[in-house]
Amino acid sequence: MYELLAALLLGIIEGITEFLPISSTGHLLIAQHWLGPRSDLFNIAIQAGAILAVVLIYWKRLWGMLVAFAGRDAPADYDPLGVSTTPAQSRDYAFKLAGAFLVTAILGLALKKADRIGALFGQQWTPFHLPATVQPIAWALILGALWMLLAEQWAARRAARDGERTAIAWRTALLVGVAQVLAGVFPGTSRSAATIFVALLAGTTSRAAATEFAFLVGIPTMFAATGYELLSLWSDGGFANVDWNALGVAFVASAVTAFVSVKWLLRYIQGHRFTAFAIYRIVLGVALLLWLPAGQ
Repeated sequence: MYELLAALLLGIIEGITEFLPISSTGHLLIAQHWLGPRSDLFNIAIQAGAILAVVLIYWKRLWGMLVAFAGRDAPADYDPLGVSTTPAQSRDYAFKLAGAFLVTAILGLALKKADRIGALFGQQWTPFHLPATVQPIAWALILGALWMLLAEQWAARRAARDGERTAIAWRTALLVGVAQVLAGVFPGTSRSAATIFVALLAGTTSRAAATEFAFLVGIPTMFAATGYELLSLWSDGGFANVDWNALGVAFVASAVTAFVSVKWLLRYIQGHRFTAFAIYRIVLGVALLLWLPAGQ
C-alpha cells in the first residue's frame, strides 16, 4: 500500500510541475529524497502520462497542422487559446516546431555521448540525469527565477514599445530548441521555463504564444526522449521486477493532474504574469539551501 501511495504522490507531483515553470525534476528529486528513489522506468512512465495530457489538450491543434499540408483551413477552435491560423501559417508553424525539435535532438544526442561533465561544476551528475544532491537544484531554482523576472520585464517593455508579437520567428524556434537542451543539462532550470522565456527574449512578446510553442515543441521532444530511454532500458534488461500496479497508478495520476494543470495555466496567463512562479522558485530554493545540509 505504501508503494501505491508513494507512486500516486509522485505522479501528482510530476503532473502538476512538468509544464509549470517551476521544474518537475527539482520537485521529483526533493520528493524522492523522502519517498525513496524510483527506477528509470518509473520516471519515464510518469513523464509519458504528462505528455499524453498535452496531446489530448492540443489534439485539434496538432490535427490542424497536419491537415494544413493538404491546404485545408485550421479554424480558431482548433487551438485552446483561440488563435486562428491559415493553412500556410499552420505549415510554417509546424516547420518551426520541427526545426526546434531537430536542434534539441542533435545537441541532446551529442551530449548523451559525451563524458561526464558534472566535475566542471563540482557535482557528480551527467546530462539529463538527476544530480545526487539537492543543492544544485536549489541554485537552479533561484537563478532561473531571477532570469524569469528579468525576461518578462524585458518582454513587457518591448511589447509596450513595439506592440504585442505573437509570431514565432525561425530564430526564436531554433533558440527554443537550444533552451530545451540546456534545461536538461541543468536540472532545476525547468524545460517549460527555459523555452517560454527564451521565446519571450527572442522576440515573441506574447506570453500565450510563447507558452503554446513551448508546450507544443515539448510533445515530440518528450516522446523522443521517452522512446530513447525505453529502448535503452529494454536493451539493458530494465523491465525486470517491475511493479506494474504502482507504475499504472503513477501514469494515470500524472496524466490527470497534468491535464488540469495545463488547462489552468493556459487560462492563468491570459491575464497574469509569471511573477508568482518566480517568487515560489526563490522561496523554495532558499528553503532548500537553508534546510538541507550541503551534501544532501
